[in-house]
Amino acid sequence: MRPAPVTVPLLFALIVVLVLGVTPSIGAAEGVGKPPVPVLGPEGDAFYTPPSPLPAGRPGDVIRFRPIAVPPQLGASRPAARGYLVMYLSRTATGAPNAVTGTIFVPLGRHPATVPILGVAPGTLGIGDQCAASKSLAKGLLFTDFYLDDVLRRGWAAAVTDYEGLGTPGDHTYVVGRSAGRALIDVVRAAQRLPVAGLRSSAPVGFYGYSEGGGASAWAAQLQPAYAPELDVVGVAAGGVPADMYTVARFLDGSLAAALLGYAAIGLNAAYPDLRLDSYLSPYGKTVIAALRTSCTADGLAPYVFTRISRLTTTDPLATAAWQRRLSQNSLGRRAPGAPVFLWHGVFDEVLPFSQADALRRSWCKLGAQVTWRPFVAEHVTGAIGSADALAFLADRFAGRALPAPNC
Repeated sequence: MRPAPVTVPLLFALIVVLVLGVTPSIGAAEGVGKPPVPVLGPEGDAFYTPPSPLPAGRPGDVIRFRPIAVPPQLGASRPAARGYLVMYLSRTATGAPNAVTGTIFVPLGRHPATVPILGVAPGTLGIGDQCAASKSLAKGLLFTDFYLDDVLRRGWAAAVTDYEGLGTPGDHTYVVGRSAGRALIDVVRAAQRLPVAGLRSSAPVGFYGYSEGGGASAWAAQLQPAYAPELDVVGVAAGGVPADMYTVARFLDGSLAAALLGYAAIGLNAAYPDLRLDSYLSPYGKTVIAALRTSCTADGLAPYVFTRISRLTTTDPLATAAWQRRLSQNSLGRRAPGAPVFLWHGVFDEVLPFSQADALRRSWCKLGAQVTWRPFVAEHVTGAIGSADALAFLADRFAGRALPAPNC
């Protein structure tokens, strides 16, 4: 069999890595050892298997990458861009080094050193490896879902995380705040440090997400001042945020979106094995959790509508001190974000109750955060309409316009 021809982007990447050398930007002094030299990764699912052992380096250092095509949008024009699949170093919820994948898009038509960078946190896609955002984005899907067409049209670079364990080995740490926030911060660092992207380390940065992504964006906002102080974060947009994990869990019990409880249980157990999820499950619960582990939202949610915790377990984990402690550790509002925040939520949200998002707003305001709060007459899915206002808010921050008065 003849080897596949080397494409122009791939050849260009080889030249940069092998001839021009690699000069990653210097970020916060977290992590030890010489930064890894990004290498061209294999095609297909092999890309998602991290090297063992992981290379030494800092969170955000790129382990491997591949140029990817940016497919045209059907029925409309998609802004021209260069795309890269990346694997980068990050940190787990407990601080251990890990490898996360993501996708970086750089708009054409502007010098890459002049563009801002938006860290994009996907909403709930599922927890099976096939659900990773990068796998759909490489096929031209999800651009509209994540407003990436609008982002690229505005001339911004986009750095989209897959999160820990989504695509890569192990369970996805669904709604585990420190894991998600670090993965989002570090995909922005990876965008800055990938030489072929050409983005600058001093570029203004924003974070954006809705639902699961809203939680990740909010966590990135809280973590960034200490975790990544070198980033010039000018604005954060977080919508449909799961802020109080215990309140959300009780709200979801027996609801239309009850399967999200299973996702969250799997995610928390992956981050904190001391929770011993299997020891709480009934035989039926073990069957459900096994099915959810390989599911995406399209096939994972519908079979378990109105399912109650009592049917899945022999003992209610939410009534135990161990689970309550971990849920508390993954609830937002104890630290003020370091940048202005656009926070929005649907007042009729049937998945993530409005009251707990409003409580987050009040907590951040008491801590002195600059919060622009926007309730929408919407439920959870239609609440995503707030993304248009959120991107306008971020556009003003990137342009250096005056911040509207916080409406705490």
